Amino acid sequence: MAAAGGGAQWLDVVDGDVWWAEARPEEGGRLAVVRADGTELLPAPWNARNRVHEYGGRPWLAMGRALYFTHWDDQRVYVRDLDTGAVTPVTPEPPRPQGIRYGDLRPGPDGEVWAVRETSTGPRRTDIERDLVAFAQGETRSLAASHHFLTAPQLSPDGRHAAWLGWNHPAMPWDEAELCVAEVRPGGAFGPHRVLTGGAGVSVCQLEWESPETLLALADPGGWWNLHRVGLDGGLTTLAPVEQELGGALWKLGSRWFTPLGGGRHAVLSSGRLAVLDEHAGTVTTVVPELTEWAPALAVTDGQVAGIAAAPDREGGIVRVDLATGTVTPIVSSAEELPVDYLPVPEERIFEGPDSERIPAYVYPPTNPGFVAPEGELAPYVVHVHGGPTGRNYPTMDLDFAYFTSRGIGVVAVNYGGSTGYGRAYRERLREQWGVVDVRDCVVVARALVAEGIADPARLAIRGGSAGGFTSAAAMTMADTFAAGTVKYPILDLLRWTGEGGETHDFESRYLDSLVGPLPGARERYIERSPLTHAGELTGPVLFLQGLEDQICPPDQADRFVKSLQGKGIPHAYLTFAGEQHGFRKAETMATALEAELSFYGQVFGFDPPGVPRLELQR
Repeated sequence: MAAAGGGAQWLDVVDGDVWWAEARPEEGGRLAVVRADGTELLPAPWNARNRVHEYGGRPWLAMGRALYFTHWDDQRVYVRDLDTGAVTPVTPEPPRPQGIRYGDLRPGPDGEVWAVRETSTGPRRTDIERDLVAFAQGETRSLAASHHFLTAPQLSPDGRHAAWLGWNHPAMPWDEAELCVAEVRPGGAFGPHRVLTGGAGVSVCQLEWESPETLLALADPGGWWNLHRVGLDGGLTTLAPVEQELGGALWKLGSRWFTPLGGGRHAVLSSGRLAVLDEHAGTVTTVVPELTEWAPALAVTDGQVAGIAAAPDREGGIVRVDLATGTVTPIVSSAEELPVDYLPVPEERIFEGPDSERIPAYVYPPTNPGFVAPEGELAPYVVHVHGGPTGRNYPTMDLDFAYFTSRGIGVVAVNYGGSTGYGRAYRERLREQWGVVDVRDCVVVARALVAEGIADPARLAIRGGSAGGFTSAAAMTMADTFAAGTVKYPILDLLRWTGEGGETHDFESRYLDSLVGPLPGARERYIERSPLTHAGELTGPVLFLQGLEDQICPPDQADRFVKSLQGKGIPHAYLTFAGEQHGFRKAETMATALEAELSFYGQVFGFDPPGVPRLELQR
C-alpha cells in the first residue's frame, strides 16, 4: 500500500507526448516530472510541489526545450534546460524561507510564464497577499490583483485578452467565483478587468479560451456544474443542460475537468466518469464506464483522451482512450498487479436518512480467499469519512481499505450531505450544519448495515482525515454508535480553526462561515460543535495521527485534545510524524500509520492482528 501511495498528478500533453508529475513515497513524497517513454524529466533532488493555498497548484510547464517548475524546498520557480540538464532559478530568493510561493504555471506571450504569486506579509498564517505575475529573462512583474484568491491568467488565441477566475472571503470557490477578462496592452500590462459571469451564488471552476471572442467555462447557475460558452460581451449559453456535475470543487489551481475535442464535442467528467458532451445533440454520454474515477487532468493526444483513471479493480494509472472504439490503452499503472481475490468489490448503495434524504455510500466487504468468519459472527465495520468536507468518495480500488478488508474488517465510504457530485443542493445540505448532517449520515449508514445483519453493532469504528477527522471526532464525542475512532490531522476546536483563531491557513480561514455560521453571531455554535468541548464524553478509544509540519490542520489542536485526556481513563494513542504536512506522503509514515490503526482496532474489537507492532494505548 505504501509503495502505491503516490501516483500520477498534473498530467498534460507536450508535443504529442504525455507528461505528468509523479509522487514518490519512497523518496519522501518527492514530485518528479516524467513522460510516457519513462524518461525522468525532473530528477532528484528537485521536487515539483508548491504551497499555493497549501494544497498546491499546477507545478510545471513545458515551453520549447525548457521545463519550468516550482521547487518545494524554497517555493521558487526554476527552469531546467532539457538538452543540457542545467537548472536555473527564475524567481528571486524570498526574504524568508518559503515566504513567496508560485503556482498554476501557464504560458504567456513572447516566452513569458504567467502564474499566481502568494506572498506572506506577516507572522500569522492568514497574512497573505496574492497577485498574478509574469516572469521572463530574470524579471518578475505584477499583472493584476482583482480578488484575494485567483487562478493564473490564460492568454486568448489572438493574444489580446487574458482571463482568470477570482473570489473573495467569505466565499469558497465552490460557493461563488467570477470569470474575469482584461485586455493585454502593448508591453504586456493588463487593463482593468471585467466580470463575464459567476459570482452572486454562481461558481465557475474551469475556463478555457475557445476563440478570440469566446471562452468555455464550467459554471453552475442552474445548480449543476455544466459547460457554457461565454462571449466577451457576457453572453452565456449552456452547451448541454444536464443535471450532472461536469465540474468539481477547486481545491487545487489548474484542475481540468473538461477539454475540447473539436467539432462541438468535448471530453468532460460527469461525477468523476469520462463522458463526451455533444453540443449539437445536447447530450452528455458516458464512455468506458468501467473506469469509475478520473482525476481532473484531462488532455487530448492524437485524437484520444489521456488521463489518470481508476476502477474498482485498479488504483489510478495513466491511460489513453480511443473514443471511437472505447479501447483503453494503459500508459503506466501506479502499482503492481494484486491478486484480485484479495480486493473487495465496492457495492454502490443508497441509504435513507430520517427525513427521506438519499445518502450515497460504497460498501467494501471483508475479502480474503483464505478465511471466513467464525460461525454466527458478524464482521466489524469501519465508516470512512472523506475530507473537505466538500469532497467525495468514488467506487475504486483503495489499498487502505483493502488492507483492512483482507483482514476481516469491512469498510463503508459515505458521501454524506455536503459531498460533491450531486449538485449544489446536496452540497448545501451541510450549510451551517457541519457536525450535524455529516455525523448523522455516517450514523445512519452504520446502523443500516447493522440492521441488515452485515455489521457487528458492538464493533463499529469511524475514521477520517482533515475534515473527515473532525466528523470522526464529533461522532466519537456526540453520538453513541462507534466503539473506536481514528482521527487523522483533524479539526477539533472550531473557534481556533478560523482566521481570528490563528490555527488554520488563509484559504480556509473563512470556510466555517458557511459550514457553521458567521462570527460572532454563531460563537456558541462553534463551541458546542467542537469535539474538544466534549473530549471527556468519548464513547470509546481514539487514535490520533498527525503530521508535525501541517499548516492546514496544525498539531496544536490534536495536542490540546490529547492533553485533555491524560489521566481520564479513556484509552487513546497519539502518533506524530516529523516532516509530514497535511496528508501523509512518505512510505514509512503510511506503513506505520496503517499498522498502528490495525493494532488499534484489534485491541478494541478483541483480536490480536499478527505481524504488526502492538500500539501502546494511554489512559
